[in-house]
Amino acid sequence: MVDEPKPPQKMAHVANKYEEKQRLLDAEHAVDVESASSDEDPICSRKIEHPTSNFDTMVHLLKGNIGTGILAMPDAFRNAGWVIGLFGTMAMGVICTHCMHILVECSRELCRRTQSPSLSFAEVVEMAFQTGPKFLQNYSKLAKLVINIFLFLTQLGFCCVYFVFVAANLQEVVKHYYVDLPVYWYFIMLLVPLILLNWVKSLKYLTPASLFASLVMSTGLIITFFYMLQGLPPVSSINAFSSWGQLPLYFGTAVYAFEGIGVVLPLENNMKNPQDFGGWNGVLNRGMIVVAVLYTAVGFFGYLKYGDRAILGSVTLLLPPNEVLAQSVRLMMAIAILLSYSLQFYVPFNIIWPSIECRFTNEKSRQYAEYATRTLLVFVTFIFGIAIPNLGAVISLVGAFSSSALAMIFPPFVEIITFWPDKMGTSGWILWKNALIVTIGFLGFLTGSYVSFQNVLYPSTTT
Repeated sequence: MVDEPKPPQKMAHVANKYEEKQRLLDAEHAVDVESASSDEDPICSRKIEHPTSNFDTMVHLLKGNIGTGILAMPDAFRNAGWVIGLFGTMAMGVICTHCMHILVECSRELCRRTQSPSLSFAEVVEMAFQTGPKFLQNYSKLAKLVINIFLFLTQLGFCCVYFVFVAANLQEVVKHYYVDLPVYWYFIMLLVPLILLNWVKSLKYLTPASLFASLVMSTGLIITFFYMLQGLPPVSSINAFSSWGQLPLYFGTAVYAFEGIGVVLPLENNMKNPQDFGGWNGVLNRGMIVVAVLYTAVGFFGYLKYGDRAILGSVTLLLPPNEVLAQSVRLMMAIAILLSYSLQFYVPFNIIWPSIECRFTNEKSRQYAEYATRTLLVFVTFIFGIAIPNLGAVISLVGAFSSSALAMIFPPFVEIITFWPDKMGTSGWILWKNALIVTIGFLGFLTGSYVSFQNVLYPSTTT
């Protein structure tokens, strides 16, 4: 007796059940799910308690990148010469922005593969290893740990620099009008306000502070340009090229200046419309164009105006001390950087908090533990700020050691691992492009870290 063919409806039902089972198995083993429809895109189904608008994200992006680094750019140009400084800073801006795009695109691809609504920087690296070539899969946890260590050191380093910057500028203002106090007194006075400010938990609630800081910093930069552009000497009065020994210090300061790689994914993950973040006309490109132009302009004109005196790590410290307007700039910049501390602090806290949170089962004890952790981290930056008050040296060291790894080494590696071997472009141009970026970043990492560390220990011998 010949078996009767199954009805078409039953065959379709069986096929659908098999496809659904296979899809679930694929998701469980974190394999590629590129065939998922846009309706199933987990990025579109994010549930965020306090989502940020495009405007909020732009404000945070500008504040995450425009900090103390922009005011150190004249020192960077002094270490490079104006020719290398001018073209090198623009090239650095293009490379760092491209690496930010790489990170976002890899995050979105890996979110689709794992059906996760969002991933942090460290989770992106972990998932890239986990779903990448087989010989790398066992190292996914180690890769995540390495990224978290670098992120933690970088962002906490930024917070240390912010502490030093605010204290140094406040000291200059108070010394001129009132009394000359040692800088550590300003660290002590800033400690409690910064602790209270960093008890704020949501980026959404930090938007007013970031907006106010952006307005104050913009006003301060306009006044700084007013001073820098007056009575400019001829370009021949400054060095077109500097010595080879000083170039690593330039690299460290310039990479530090483009300090926003650590906040890119937290900002994109918190957006109401994350699709507006990337693209040629997206929030990221618009923000980074503003950042790159400002860095280059402050660096060039600051070095042209002040020449070899641009050695203090902040151009605000070079403004005329006897003018009220100049002193107001120092005060404005100090306030702006003080309010920006929380945005940089957001990343290291979120790295360390999950491992602490899991130890508390009671909601009240968990809340106390969170406030204690936030307080302790601020205190750590307070201690390191007092220990190393040399602002320019700290900026260069943090930039060369941590920022170069995060901004120029890890993102290209992640892109290769994520899209290997099928999506490397015609003739493997993506592979070669990323290899070039990694080489530049690694050379800067080695030479910049060594020279910057020497500059911290023996500042008079390396400048």
